[in-house]
Amino acid sequence: MSIKNNKNNKNNKNSKTNKNNKRVDTYSHYKKDDKKLDKKIKELKENNRKVEATIGSQDEDSSKVEGRNAVIELLKSNREINKIFIAKGERQGSINDIIKLCKDKGIVFQEVDKAKLDELTETNHHQGVIAFASPIEYKEISDIIEIAKQRNEDPFIVICDEIEDPHNLGALIRTAEIAGCHGLIIPKRRSCQVTEVVSKVSCGATEHLAIARVGNINDAIEELKQAGVWIYGTDGSAKKLYYEEDLTGPIAIIIGSEGRGMNKLVMKNCDVLLKIPMKGHITSLNASVSGGIVIFEAVRQRLLKK
Repeated sequence: MSIKNNKNNKNNKNSKTNKNNKRVDTYSHYKKDDKKLDKKIKELKENNRKVEATIGSQDEDSSKVEGRNAVIELLKSNREINKIFIAKGERQGSINDIIKLCKDKGIVFQEVDKAKLDELTETNHHQGVIAFASPIEYKEISDIIEIAKQRNEDPFIVICDEIEDPHNLGALIRTAEIAGCHGLIIPKRRSCQVTEVVSKVSCGATEHLAIARVGNINDAIEELKQAGVWIYGTDGSAKKLYYEEDLTGPIAIIIGSEGRGMNKLVMKNCDVLLKIPMKGHITSLNASVSGGIVIFEAVRQRLLKK
């Protein structure tokens, strides 16, 4: 009897009994689930294929702009925008402003899975939106001088001497733009360039501030001097405090690299060296912080002069 029951159990292994005592093949349920899963996977793959095809169709030289503020400022600029990707379901806050700007300017935007944006991001903080745009257009020093002339103002320029941290460069660009500087100069080598991270940290200030990229900072200093610009370097060894100097004329403020400070030859070519007083145990400030202090001292003096 037990042998017979075992045989019946074996036959019933892959079956179950419904209310009408009819055996149902349990595999059929799995097959139905598998078909649904296969269909879903196929849909996801097709969606990703379309997105990747769209991305691949962009200009190879295009750059990514990530984050809500950065994309909003991009939309307000004159830079050519190829396409904007927005995470599905994102309809809160400034995303609505981005969608409205896209519609007003006739710029195509596409909703994609957040996972796709996570794959594309360079900043790891895309805030649900990534734009593909033409590369940033670097300016010449002469362009920056011309901007000052058009505003009927004395040139007010920031020079970054081998700033390597994109967060520092982005913060300095943001500070310079807010302060009303006419431009910012960076070297082509041994320095961070304007990347997705820099653009994101600057909150889109890269779209509004003229940025010149030069082969040699010392040559740039000489060109500025020929244009009547005074060169101010920031260094802890300076004897003069930053607020003791008249910063109301045509000036360029040099911010040295993290840790090393200004290059020795660059320091030698400065007209005046300035320092920020230090009272604590730590004897140095973050590059973007020290830059902000001196830049806004110049802003204060210029406002008082008016």
